[in-house]
Amino acid sequence: MSTTPTAPPSNMDQKKEYLFKVLVIGELATGKTALVKRYVHNFFSEHYRATIGVDFALKIVKYDDDTVIRLQLWDIAGQERFGNMTRVYYKEAVGCFIVFDVTRGSTFEAVTKWKTDLDNKVQLPDGNPVPCVLLANKCDLAREGLVNSAQQMDEFCRAKGFANWFETSAKENINIEAAARFLISEVMKHTEQLQPRSPGSYARSNTLNVQDKPDNKSKNDRKCCGGSDDSADSKS
Repeated sequence: MSTTPTAPPSNMDQKKEYLFKVLVIGELATGKTALVKRYVHNFFSEHYRATIGVDFALKIVKYDDDTVIRLQLWDIAGQERFGNMTRVYYKEAVGCFIVFDVTRGSTFEAVTKWKTDLDNKVQLPDGNPVPCVLLANKCDLAREGLVNSAQQMDEFCRAKGFANWFETSAKENINIEAAARFLISEVMKHTEQLQPRSPGSYARSNTLNVQDKPDNKSKNDRKCCGGSDDSADSKS
């Protein structure tokens, strides 16, 4: 009696794994390290030392039943925008958080410069900007005339090319998971440009083949909305 041969396992049954390099940038003492520590380790401290150069953290996220994301967070010191190393730090990034401190209007005014620097130095292979989310951090504290309305911030983000914005607090653990989930979903829209690996088979890099861009200094930095790792990260 003949038997029907069993079909080999389908590739559709295999889980996909991606490694996403995500930048965390913004002015000094905006709370970048505190946000990363809260997200990765669910930990908050009142005292952080200022980051020198860049720190790294890894968060493993189950995106869905078939997809695992290894999120490599590059926590870049606030003063680095004034140096020449950002091109090296930005290389191969597929997503970005830009962080400002709602208690200090000057950190919001610098957001446009950080976004311009990012867009001038890295882009996706299809020529689109790297997905970027704006974080209005330390929202548990009294703010300095910032984020007057959601509509105002929505308009600012549309004008500057941000995918979205969130009020966050590392101290109170507000909106950090939501912001990360949103950014991952934006990066996942570009997965046709990614090469997922089988579980456990990781080389040193599994990110997009991102195109570097030559340095272009923008002449159109504008202020809007009235307005780090960082020794002041303890505030939130």
